[in-house]
Amino acid sequence: MAVAILNIYLLLLFLLVRFKVVPFNTFWKASPFIVLVLVMFGLLVPMGWGAPQGNALVVRNAVSIVPDVAGEVIDVPVVANTPLKTGDVLFKIDPTPYAAQVKAIEAQFKLAKTRLGQMTQLYERDAGRGFDVEQRQSEVDQLGGQLESAQWNLDKTVVRAPTDGYVTNLALRKGARVANLPLSPVMAFIDTSNTIIGVEINQIDARYVAPGQDVEATFKFAPGRIYTGKVESVLQAIATGQAQTSGTAVLPKAIEAAPFIVRVKLDDAAFADRLPAGSAGTAAIYTDHLKPTHIVRRVVLRQLAILNYVNPF
Repeated sequence: MAVAILNIYLLLLFLLVRFKVVPFNTFWKASPFIVLVLVMFGLLVPMGWGAPQGNALVVRNAVSIVPDVAGEVIDVPVVANTPLKTGDVLFKIDPTPYAAQVKAIEAQFKLAKTRLGQMTQLYERDAGRGFDVEQRQSEVDQLGGQLESAQWNLDKTVVRAPTDGYVTNLALRKGARVANLPLSPVMAFIDTSNTIIGVEINQIDARYVAPGQDVEATFKFAPGRIYTGKVESVLQAIATGQAQTSGTAVLPKAIEAAPFIVRVKLDDAAFADRLPAGSAGTAAIYTDHLKPTHIVRRVVLRQLAILNYVNPF
């Protein structure tokens, strides 16, 4: 940008001198250097914190699908990378053993309720003990809880989508046996109900960034286009500043000024929802300081948007 501004000035200076509007004296000969210094230190350097720019990345939450019950998979109706709604069936586990358990407990529960009714009648006629009524009531309550648990297990033989999204890298097939082990997920579910767009901003440029400020972004996925948005939040911690519990003393390591992450939200929510996870781009944040630098940043960002047609990196 400094080169472009300087070249424009040199062209104007040439025309002014050529048509003898200004004399070609020492001052005008040195003026390009003066303009270069003014542009660099009066506009481009302050633009770093007046309108900071950084790499943008689209991130989506991934849910590791682990069934709540174990068993043999009898059906996998889901298709990989196909949009799903909350509650859509991902796969089904053989319900036979769980249905049998529900029937067995239902029979015991029904008998226990009958005995409770009989004991209650005897107690009301002064022909039975209150202890027997309490004992039968306890049996009914216990079997009721067991029945709820068994029914819950039966319902969980049908595994459903937790939110809107899609399944990726689907390898599960009918006949496979799955277990309810946290370390053994059977598929990865990508949550599309919430789009996260993070922008890396250098620490020296992040001093004036605050929620609510205007944002413009361009993505490789949509070259040549600019999308507006707002700053949602500035993450208050990054991994390099995190202290983790351990049984060792502090381990010194090289300190680097890693970029801060700013979360932004696009005004075009429909486009944000269509952005694939991993989509990369560039975003500029327009702070409340040094507003004249915003004009230059807007020009720079639009140049990058056009270059996205030919620049894959």
